[in-house]
Amino acid sequence: MTNIFINEPRVPLIFSPTPLHAAGNLSADLGIRLWLKRDDLTGPGAFGGNKMRKLEFLLGEAVEMGADYVFTYGASQSNHAMQTAAACARCGLKCVLYLVALVPPDPKAPRGNMLLDVLFGAEIHMIDLAPGETEGDGLEKGYALAAEHIRKLEAEGHRCLNVPMGGASMTGSLGFASGYLEMREQLADMGEAPFDSIYFATGSAGTLAGILAGRALAGGSEEIRAICSGIKGVDYESSAIKLANEVIAHLGRGERVSDGDFTVSQDYVGPGYEIPYPESTAALKLMARKEGVTLDSVYSGKAFTGLLDHVKTGLIKPGGKVLFWCTGGAASLFAEPEIVGDFAD
Repeated sequence: MTNIFINEPRVPLIFSPTPLHAAGNLSADLGIRLWLKRDDLTGPGAFGGNKMRKLEFLLGEAVEMGADYVFTYGASQSNHAMQTAAACARCGLKCVLYLVALVPPDPKAPRGNMLLDVLFGAEIHMIDLAPGETEGDGLEKGYALAAEHIRKLEAEGHRCLNVPMGGASMTGSLGFASGYLEMREQLADMGEAPFDSIYFATGSAGTLAGILAGRALAGGSEEIRAICSGIKGVDYESSAIKLANEVIAHLGRGERVSDGDFTVSQDYVGPGYEIPYPESTAALKLMARKEGVTLDSVYSGKAFTGLLDHVKTGLIKPGGKVLFWCTGGAASLFAEPEIVGDFAD
C-alpha cells in the first residue's frame, strides 16, 4: 500500500518507521492496552516530530520546483516552524519564519524551539501583538508581510515555496496518510490486530486529515479521536474532511471521508493555546514517570489529558487497545515559563 506514494516528490528526512511499542506500565495502571507511536523520534535531529512527515513531501515539492527559499508561519514556540528550519538545513534551502509572539520571547536569549530556529539558521521575523489582538490577527500581519517579502525575492530571480501554518495542505497531509499506512504495516509485521482507537493532538488539522485519508485508503475502522491544542472554529472538522478527500483524490483513489468518521474534542484546551493547566501538567508528568517519554505542554500533553479522562469516564473501555500518537514538541519544555507550566510536586 505504501507504494501508492512512489511517484510523489519526496525528500528523505525521517528515520522510518518510527518506533511503535506497548506502554506496559501505563497499561497496567489504566487497565487498557496502551501503545505509543513515537513520532517524537522522527529526526533528523534530537527534536523531531510529526511535521517531519509532512515536510518530506513539502520540501520534495520545493526541490522539484527549484525553490531556494521556504516560508512558513506559527507562534514563537511553533514545533512546525522549528522542524521546517531543521528540514531546510538538511536540504540546503533558506528558511524564513514569520512568528507571532503570543508569549514575547527575549531576543537576546532565545529558548526552546526559538533557540533551535536560530541554531538551524532560519531567518526569523517576529510579529508583536497590540493589546486586544489575537494569534489570528498576528498571523494575518505575518501573511501580508511574507507576501511582500516573497514578491521582492521572486523579482530578484529567487523561487519561494510558501508553506501554510502547520504544513496543513494537501501535499503536507500526504505525509500522515503515509504515516498511518506505516503504522498498519508495523502491526501486521508484529502479528498484532488493529487498534480500537487512535488519540493525538490536533492544531492546524493537517495531521488529522492525513490520518483520516490513510485510514480510508487502508479500509481501517479505528475510532479517530483528535484532541485540540486551542479553540477551533465551526468549520474545523469540515476543513479536515475536505483536506483528507483532496489527498485521496490526488492519489487517484475513490474512497471518501465524511462527517461522523472521527471526533474532535476541544474539552482539554484549558485556558488557551500555549497555556498549560494542572491536569495537562499532571498528564505530562505521568507519562514521563511511568514510561520515560517526554510529551510537551502545548500539544501532546493536552492530548494525553483527554485520553486519561476518557479512561476515567469510560469512553475507553477496560482492556481497550489504544494508540497514542506522540507528535513531538519536547523542545517547548525549555521555553518561557508561561508555556512550560509548573512541574513542582
